[in-house]
Amino acid sequence: MVKLIHTLADHGDDVNCCAFSFSLLATCSLDKTVRLYSLSDFTELPHSPLKFHTYAVHCCCFSPSGHILASCSTDGTTVLWNTENGQTLAVMEQPSGSPVRVCQFSPDSTCLASGAADGTVVLWNAQSYKLYRCGSVKDGSLVACAFSPNGSFFVTGSSCGDLTVWDDKMRCLHSEKAHDLGITCCDFSSQPVSGFELKYKSMLSGHCAPVLACAFSHDGQMLVSGSVDKSVIVYDTNTENILHTLTQHTRYVTTCAFAPHTLLLATGSMDKTVNIWQFDLETLCQARSTEDHLKQFTEDWSEEDVSTWLCAQGLKDLVGIFKMNNIDGKELLNLTKESLAADLQIESLGLRSKVLRKIEELRTRVKSLSSEIPDEFICPITRELMKDPVIASDGYSYEKEAMENWISTKKRTSPMTNLVLPSVVLTPNRTLKMAIDRWLELHQK
Repeated sequence: MVKLIHTLADHGDDVNCCAFSFSLLATCSLDKTVRLYSLSDFTELPHSPLKFHTYAVHCCCFSPSGHILASCSTDGTTVLWNTENGQTLAVMEQPSGSPVRVCQFSPDSTCLASGAADGTVVLWNAQSYKLYRCGSVKDGSLVACAFSPNGSFFVTGSSCGDLTVWDDKMRCLHSEKAHDLGITCCDFSSQPVSGFELKYKSMLSGHCAPVLACAFSHDGQMLVSGSVDKSVIVYDTNTENILHTLTQHTRYVTTCAFAPHTLLLATGSMDKTVNIWQFDLETLCQARSTEDHLKQFTEDWSEEDVSTWLCAQGLKDLVGIFKMNNIDGKELLNLTKESLAADLQIESLGLRSKVLRKIEELRTRVKSLSSEIPDEFICPITRELMKDPVIASDGYSYEKEAMENWISTKKRTSPMTNLVLPSVVLTPNRTLKMAIDRWLELHQK
């Protein structure tokens, strides 16, 4: 289930982009402003809105640690902001002076990419704020950019439909036409990526008009898209099925973003609003693999779910009998050879044996998977379920005690990237702790 929990309506014009850090939500608009909100209660921060740009702000993004926010504008600049006080840290002018349409931090925070309307793309040193490398595409404006999970390369998308792969030295590795009518957005799943080969995988349908935005969830199990048809669609990336269609916006949906390690989704629109949606834990589990679906939901299956399962097992002829006897997930797991014969009156011994065999396989799979812990709940250092998760300045979450010990013995390097930590401050990750507590409640019943 997904429910709308809050609507932000502070912008005076179209909302162009929204982005999450672990504790904040940023939005930007044609009204030339960037706004910051607390995730605890969605109140706007005292130093918001952030004002500097003289024309429309097209994109905003947080550094992995969340301490810095970048925004880019038609005025040809990319601005870095201190999220704690709203002060400008740097103003980086696109060499050509062309309107900047997209900006994105590398996963290790060392670089910031900015793409412009004239097709130029710049890599900036995020520490010195100086230009590091510059390149360009042959045709069209650069309107989309995304780094691979390990930061070894990034892709840009153009208004002419070209998807271009660049390495960290700004060398063009590959380029091909991806969409005939132009690219509007692109994103990487968190699943590890090796090499740079672009290979068509599949096409997701559901929208009846051009898609303007897309984003993967933090664990890569869900993909959300926003469209000119005013709707937002959430897909299961494993099955490619539609999980939810959200239709609250009254004009084009221009942006969407998942919060890291939380169950929140933000969608922005030309109706000048940003909607905050909350997923329950069951939806998060549903978007995992089929095995995870079995683990979390078998006892809660409806009669229709049981019917679907029967068909998948080649037992379609039994659907009517099971429905007549109101067999749901709980009843399914409790069926025995006696109840199949006496209660459901399945006369064929061979058919009863097949049903029992399939049910036993289901029980075995549920039992074997019941103790698995979601990866995002496991501390990267101890490889155990986190009890007191904290966010480090590398943007990753760790068990507090383990990270404190790591810092004291390993100095200031990140356990995940092996790079020097910009800060040793550890921030409690309350939203992740809440998700872990909910998961524990579900599994300790």
